[in-house]
Amino acid sequence: MESDGDFNVLVQGCPSREIMQRLGDKWTPLVLLTLADGPQRFSALRQSIGSVTPKVLTSTLRTLERDGLLRRTVTAQVPVRVDYELSELGRSLLGPMETIRLWSEEHVPSVLRARTEFDNTREEAAL
Repeated sequence: MESDGDFNVLVQGCPSREIMQRLGDKWTPLVLLTLADGPQRFSALRQSIGSVTPKVLTSTLRTLERDGLLRRTVTAQVPVRVDYELSELGRSLLGPMETIRLWSEEHVPSVLRARTEFDNTREEAAL
């Protein structure tokens, strides 16, 4: 169900806000970037991302599948093989995600420096 209505993430209750929040959650960007190179099985995804619990990864994958951002393919073999891959809609997010990834990696020193300065200022003010 698509609409040509006006959407605004700054308006409470707008569906675009929910989508933006999903894209900004802890695991979604990592899943999308990990699947950029092609389909992967659950265990490979989990290993690539690291520190995500199976329950949380399963929930994230289901949500992304529901939103149409990835496809889950089950192959009947022993044991059953399940692969996850980005849909066309999911692939359309790779450009923005890559831009955020590059910005994050480039600006780590500045952010860490700002955190240290902030923390030091707060500690001095507490004295």
